[in-house]
Amino acid sequence: MQNQGIKKIVLAYSGGLDTSAIIPWLKENYGCEVVAFVADIGQDREDLVGVEKKALQSGASECHVADLREEFIRDYVYPVLQTGALYEGSYLLGTSMARPIIAKAQVELALKVGADALCHGATGKGNDQVRFETTYTALAPQLKVVAPWREWNLRSREALLDYLKERNIPTTASLEKIYSRDENAWHISTEGGVLESPWNAPNKDCWVWTVDPLEAPDRPEQVTVTVEKGRVVAVNGEALSPFQCLEKLNVLGAKHGVGRIDIVENRLVGIKSRGCYETPGGTIMVNALRAVEQLVLDRDSFKWREQLGLEMSYVVYDGRWFAPLRKSLQAAAESLAAEVNGEVVLQLYKGQVTAIQKKSPNSLYSEEFATFGEDEVYDHSHAGGFIRLFSLSSRIRALNEKQ
Repeated sequence: MQNQGIKKIVLAYSGGLDTSAIIPWLKENYGCEVVAFVADIGQDREDLVGVEKKALQSGASECHVADLREEFIRDYVYPVLQTGALYEGSYLLGTSMARPIIAKAQVELALKVGADALCHGATGKGNDQVRFETTYTALAPQLKVVAPWREWNLRSREALLDYLKERNIPTTASLEKIYSRDENAWHISTEGGVLESPWNAPNKDCWVWTVDPLEAPDRPEQVTVTVEKGRVVAVNGEALSPFQCLEKLNVLGAKHGVGRIDIVENRLVGIKSRGCYETPGGTIMVNALRAVEQLVLDRDSFKWREQLGLEMSYVVYDGRWFAPLRKSLQAAAESLAAEVNGEVVLQLYKGQVTAIQKKSPNSLYSEEFATFGEDEVYDHSHAGGFIRLFSLSSRIRALNEKQ
């Protein structure tokens, strides 16, 4: 394998099996120095314990850990929430939103340490390779990119474990860990194992964060969420940072089995994949934002926001975070969200989230106009002229057909 002039490479490192094997593989095949980069985006804290030592034991010259939790929720998750993006109608884009911030911080480190290449551990079958490399190209096209899964002949978990064993590199991975999981502050996903057949129902091992809705508390719990400009700013009256809001809602949602979905999705590369996703706090946030929108946005504005969300879901899923299109969509969503302010009381019960009370200083809802009782503000006879004009083209078409 040719070195391609690479002297120092920065690897997006997680401490898992794949990236633990990538470090010695890069040194052996490229003869370069490997700097490990770890992004703390709210994954299990145990995954970060000793991660620097693990990287060095695998052969990295140094390891950098960046705390990106607040930035991730504030600058990546919240903007997407404003658009209402749901990929294929249900996926809250947990992995998709995380990749651009990881890749961006990785690029920044590479430029700082004078590296000439970047590396990730994404496979050649998935979406993440596209998300990482699209970000690399947008921010530092001069840096070379190495994707080991598209080059090496290590094709199984067994092969990776044997590779590390031959080199006396310690790992906590084992053949028993049959699921592929991605975790951050927003969600956790589970793929592989029994889920590879869509005819298999998920078993209890497929769910990590949330209580089974059937075993959730028999009494509902209410939570109050405050929204300002399409962003959650307080929970139960307590003003918190975006990450802190999510943390609090994650605990409440998980307790009541909120935020579970089991879907088959279309990957960007053309393969369908099946996964179980858990997004407890995020599901509560989405319901709160939609409840305030119902009060504030007029019909055409809400329709436009729905269109923005659909387009944004594909842009984010496809890894085009730093493209002009994403920025344009975001600008439109921020404009619509300017008056999306209010307070919502949501009821959590057996996996369900229901907005049961909502108010907004910018509400367009008028009880006087909407009432089924007697009112003095609406003249029913006016509707006749409206309907006649609204259906005028249908009337003309019908008359033409009769002639």
